[in-house]
Amino acid sequence: MYLKVHRMPGASEVVAVCDSELLNVTLMHGDVEVCITGGFYGTECAAEEEVREALFGATNINIIGKRAVALAIAMELVREEDCIMIGDVPHVQIFRI
Repeated sequence: MYLKVHRMPGASEVVAVCDSELLNVTLMHGDVEVCITGGFYGTECAAEEEVREALFGATNINIIGKRAVALAIAMELVREEDCIMIGDVPHVQIFRI
């Protein structure tokens, strides 16, 4: 998986995770294109434990891909029915307040 933590001064972090094979892929959802880029999801592979640690305390999370979403479900961060499908790829955004 690819992992990137976006840190912005004065704002919460955004943790972005995608399955490795999705990087640099464009998915279609109706008329909307979803581009999965290294600029947002990162360009270095992360071990599952590193992804778990980043997701654990995050307040703003963006996840795409079967393995990445399954990890969030296994961690009980989200339920399967809360995910949307972009083509045959699951996607979820999590906001904790």
